[in-house]
Amino acid sequence: MTTSDALRPTAPSTARPPLLTRPLLLRFVSLIGASVSFFLLLSVVPAYAAEAGGGSGAGLATGSLMLATVLGELVTPRLVARFGYRVTLMAGLFLLGAPAVVLTASGSMAWIVAVCLVRGLGFALTIVAGGALTASLIPAERRGEGLAVVGVVSGVPSLVALPLGLWLAGHAGYGTVAVIGGAAALAAIVPVLGLPDRQPESEGSVGVVRGLRTGALLRPVLVFAATATAAGILVTFLPLAVPPASAPVVAVALFVQPAASTVTRWLAGRYGDRHGSARLVLPGLFLSAAGVLVTAATGSPVAVVAGTALFGAGFGIAQNATLTLMYARVSASSYGTVSALWNLAYDGGMGVGAAGFGVLAGLTGYPWAFAVTAALMLGALVPALRDRSH
Repeated sequence: MTTSDALRPTAPSTARPPLLTRPLLLRFVSLIGASVSFFLLLSVVPAYAAEAGGGSGAGLATGSLMLATVLGELVTPRLVARFGYRVTLMAGLFLLGAPAVVLTASGSMAWIVAVCLVRGLGFALTIVAGGALTASLIPAERRGEGLAVVGVVSGVPSLVALPLGLWLAGHAGYGTVAVIGGAAALAAIVPVLGLPDRQPESEGSVGVVRGLRTGALLRPVLVFAATATAAGILVTFLPLAVPPASAPVVAVALFVQPAASTVTRWLAGRYGDRHGSARLVLPGLFLSAAGVLVTAATGSPVAVVAGTALFGAGFGIAQNATLTLMYARVSASSYGTVSALWNLAYDGGMGVGAAGFGVLAGLTGYPWAFAVTAALMLGALVPALRDRSH
């Protein structure tokens, strides 16, 4: 099968097949387990590492986790093509959970980094193989709405587990949190056994490298990566950019942003299923950039909250529209590639954005750095407009 054969245009339909089927609900159980396992330990492991290696130890723990995640995302489509969704997903859940259980067996940095590397690989397998499997369980006519529901199901546990992990570590110790986090992923293996294994034909799939050379996939990836850079910037630097007197505003802003994203991701999914997702890509980009520009007024609490709300709204639209569009443009054999490319744009965009913004803010100050970021985001208009013309 050629690349053009693997790609196909979006064809909105008015049919409304059932969305919440038994297989999809089973998949939600494993999705919640993976999300709880990952986010429960996301801040706890760096804190545990800091006791062994100080601030550099904390950075090394997170860095090794994300490095393994990105590398794992690159190879997972090949594993899915060879072993199928279920085996790859179960392997990912095992690699995410088992090392966590034994995290506190040693306090050495070498051990902690090894645990993070294995868990990062496991997380990559779960999000790429799991994402592809989830897409195969959602009716094409309701893909946008289905992906929005998936975002809520995975997002709510992350919002709860992230602060809960630190609270549990302070009250019950690192070992207890590690065991709970590991057990959540291991328990999630059980419902996967009840899922259909829609293994794609490796011969007809578009690989990651080939996907990056395919404009129909690359263009949405570039647009989404542009919005993801700002997501990494806001989470990392907003607490530093806002004056100390307005510090409570940061907590409000960082709650408003994901809340707005959740709402608009749902609305974008419903709209896209009925009218097509392609027309939502530009509004998502514009709203995201406008939100970052408004946030540049870091001395104004109203502007900070309004800006993060605007960005969150745009980010939610961009998330749903780009992912739905990419799935609609490939055959089922390439769902793993779509999942890998989209998650690479998410993780890579957040990482690059945070690193680059730190350098830029050191030269210009935070307000100008936010304004420049908004302008740079509009560079994604090139692939977005080109995509509309195809």
